Amino acid sequence: MKVRVLYHDHCFDGAASAAYFSRFLKETRHPEAEYSYRGMAHTADQLFADSMFDGDVNAIVDFKYSSNPKLTWWFDHHQSAFLTPEDSEHFHGSHNPLHFFDSGYRSCTKFIRDIVREQFGYEAPDLEDLVKWADIIDGAQYANPKEAVELKAAATKLVLVIEASRGSEMVQNIIRAMQEQPLEEIIAQPDIAAVFEPLYQRHMRSIDVIGAKAKTENGVIFFDLVGDDLEGYNKFVPYYLFPDSTYTVSVSESTFRTKVSVGSSPWAIKVDHNLASICERYGGGGHPRVGAISFPVGAIDAARKAASEIVTELRGL
Repeated sequence: MKVRVLYHDHCFDGAASAAYFSRFLKETRHPEAEYSYRGMAHTADQLFADSMFDGDVNAIVDFKYSSNPKLTWWFDHHQSAFLTPEDSEHFHGSHNPLHFFDSGYRSCTKFIRDIVREQFGYEAPDLEDLVKWADIIDGAQYANPKEAVELKAAATKLVLVIEASRGSEMVQNIIRAMQEQPLEEIIAQPDIAAVFEPLYQRHMRSIDVIGAKAKTENGVIFFDLVGDDLEGYNKFVPYYLFPDSTYTVSVSESTFRTKVSVGSSPWAIKVDHNLASICERYGGGGHPRVGAISFPVGAIDAARKAASEIVTELRGL
C-alpha cells in the first residue's frame, strides 16, 4: 500500500505538516504503508496533474485544494487556498469529511494537530515542540528580528536548510526525521549539519546584499535580487536591517519561476493592507500579512512591473 503526501515544499510548516499528518496516519490507519512525499511549489501555472495522485491514499497538506477525486485528505490554512472559484465551490459543496480548511490558523501543523485530536482522538505529545515552532515560524511570532535572523535555535537553523537547500530530497529526509526525533537531534545529524554550514555563510552574505540594494520610503522596503542567487533569503532580514519599516517587496528568480515577495513586519504596530488580496490580483496569494506572486521563468519585466505597482500602492504614492 502506498500513501502519497503532497506538501508545501521548502517551507518549515509544510514539512512539519507532512510529518505530523504521516505520524497520525501511521499510528491510526496505515502502519505498514509506504509513505512517499512530493514537494509542491507555487508556479505560474498551478495545475495538479492526475499523475501526482499515484497513491492508494493521497493527501495534500499546507497547499492549495484539488478537486481530483483521488484526493483522500486535505488540510490548508491559506486565504488563497483555492485556485479557482470552481474549486472553492467543489470543496464547500462536497462536504468531504477528510477535507479541512481554516484560514484562521497561523500554521497548518497546528491545524492538523487540533483536527486529528478533536475529530479522531489522536495525540502525539512528543511532537508538541514541532507544533510550537511551526506556529512561531509560519505565524512570524518571533520575539524580535534578531531571533529570526541570527538562527540560534535548532528550529531556525532547520528553516534555513528547508528553505534554501536545492531540490526536495533533503526536505523529505527532514520530514521523516521530524516524525520521531527532536529538532536539536535533526539539525545535529552530520548530513544536515554539512548542508547547514554553507547555507549559513550564504545567509550572512544575503544580509549584506539586501542591505546594499534595499531602498526604503514611507515604511516600505524594496529590493531586486535578480542575478544574485538569493531567492530563498530569510524574509525577516529586511526588518532586522530596517526595524522601523512596515512592508517589504522584493523580486527574485529561481530555476522554476520569477517571484515577487510581499511581506509585512510582525513587529509593526499597524498593518493596513491585506497582502494576500493584493497578490491575488496578479495570480498570487498567501496570508493577509504575507504573500507572493509567481511568474514564469524569465518574466523579469512583468515581475518588476507588478512589484513597482505594489510598492507604489503600499507607499501611498
